[in-house]
Amino acid sequence: MGERTENVVDGDLGCTLAQLAETIKCRRDASPEHSYTARLLTAPMDMLLKKIGEESTELVLAVKDQDHDHIRYEAADLFYHLLVLFERTGISSAELAGELNARMR
Repeated sequence: MGERTENVVDGDLGCTLAQLAETIKCRRDASPEHSYTARLLTAPMDMLLKKIGEESTELVLAVKDQDHDHIRYEAADLFYHLLVLFERTGISSAELAGELNARMR
């Protein structure tokens, strides 16, 4: 687990995820030597899949421990890595929203 984030204030999840998705998209042109995101976008897919598995497990363990701040921290890591996966596989946030919307009917 990384460092706990201090002074977290509430935000708009939709807006934040849209901004993060756009930042990830822009990292496609960055140097993998200088950008972790660019590395995840260009390295063998197994590297990204391993990170998603790791972050999922860490989230499950945080929930098991009932540690609110740790749950938030690990969920953020998982969201980030999933957004990288979506960018890498060509799934847009609009497409994902459509999938979720279809399930709410």
